[in-house]
Amino acid sequence: MKLSFQDYETLTVLTLSGEFTHDDVPQFERVTNERLAAGCRHMALDCEHLEFIDSRGLETLLRLQERIGGSGGQLRLVNPDDTVRSILRLTRLDLALESHGTLELAVRSMR
Repeated sequence: MKLSFQDYETLTVLTLSGEFTHDDVPQFERVTNERLAAGCRHMALDCEHLEFIDSRGLETLLRLQERIGGSGGQLRLVNPDDTVRSILRLTRLDLALESHGTLELAVRSMR
């Protein structure tokens, strides 16, 4: 998985591409922990180019959401592709992880 981020005050936008599998969890956790330590309160995960996510990746997203929510922040998924959307639907995590079609809509939902 390729991972990049951009900070906007208390919001971090993480862009994920490729496949998010158990091998990618340490890198993802390192980056998200660093962003939270730097003062990030909310995160938007741009999933437009994320082609697949396995159970460990899903678990990691749920833990991140719990951690962010515990400090009053919010996590949003942005524009997941059809495969990722199907995985979320099949695992019923589409009910737990809020997603939006655009970054603008995701950011508006956090206010």
